[in-house]
Amino acid sequence: MRFLHTSDWHLGRSFHRVGMLGAQAEFIGHLVSTAREREVDAVVVSGDVYDRAVPPLSAVELFDDALHRLADLGVPTVMISGNHDSARRLGVGAGLMGRAGIHLRTEPSACGTPVLLPDAHGDVAFYGLPYLEPALVRDEFGVERAGHETVLAAAMDRVRADLAARPAGTRSVVLAHAFVTGGEPSDSERDIAVGGVASVPAAVFDGVDYAALGHLHGCQTLTDRVRYSGSPLPYSFSEAGHRKSMWLVDLAADGSVTAERVDCRVPRPLARIRGTLEELLADPALAPHEEAWVEATLTDPVRPADPMARLAERFPHALALVFDPDRPPDDPDVSYARRLAGRDDQQIAEDFVAHVRGAGPDAHERTVLRDAFDAVRADEAAREVAR
Repeated sequence: MRFLHTSDWHLGRSFHRVGMLGAQAEFIGHLVSTAREREVDAVVVSGDVYDRAVPPLSAVELFDDALHRLADLGVPTVMISGNHDSARRLGVGAGLMGRAGIHLRTEPSACGTPVLLPDAHGDVAFYGLPYLEPALVRDEFGVERAGHETVLAAAMDRVRADLAARPAGTRSVVLAHAFVTGGEPSDSERDIAVGGVASVPAAVFDGVDYAALGHLHGCQTLTDRVRYSGSPLPYSFSEAGHRKSMWLVDLAADGSVTAERVDCRVPRPLARIRGTLEELLADPALAPHEEAWVEATLTDPVRPADPMARLAERFPHALALVFDPDRPPDDPDVSYARRLAGRDDQQIAEDFVAHVRGAGPDAHERTVLRDAFDAVRADEAAREVAR
């Protein structure tokens, strides 16, 4: 069984102020041509098809075009909803689409019901685990405390139970949208932490032949059988070092896995440059970045006049400007943003308590703060589902 593993299309998203719809359409064309030329048996899409719950019409039209082209090829597609998608909206018409070979898996209750695709060696069971917001699915899975690991483990228990009831030798692929321990995040993923914990161990996927992951935007291999495809396009400058690609996976008769990266074309390279304005304008070593999308961090002690306009003379595709003056960390003029860099909401709230009271929160107060953040995030998720 040969299949393409991709995820995190984020249709409708822009890169800073640059619209990406044209690049996203080019990627869809690349996906379809790869599926045809490499003679794949299936395509799997592991969530975040859209960038938001109610996507713009142009993004919906591109999605519709992608589904028609894959269906016309006769290549079955298995797709799950991610944390950016509205599961209910994405799943509209799933039953009808399934007749055309487009299998949408957006309902948590269906985690243990696979899409069965045959090859010369028997069936391969594709299990779709859509993004599982712990506070919204705890009752479905009967877990006492809502957490990513507990709900995903419960969903995988259903997968293993179904697989155990199938004929010996049935191979299995799981699609999941989650932050798995060992993965490297970037700045463009929406935080999904619950109770201060975002990640789940890779061992939760034990018992299946391949776990096709989505959510993190960098292509990465956690184990030979647990992989992220990453996003096919960049969505933040933290992805400047990424090689954008899909996985072309061959699943042998004995369940062994071989995987090859298929590169995706990006509109422009990304570059992060740093120095004083005069250094950036004069440094010959920066010449290779003159046609790239650029994020420039200026270290001038005093903000120079018209920095973006001056940068654009050399770097016409400069998109982002960051000011980080070279000053000692205890300098009172160090920016608030710089002091908060790398700190999550829980840490910022705890620091605030310490600042106004003279002492940080105790264990009970930390729990109250954590529960409050979780409740707000769960409420936001519920509102998106209801839209």
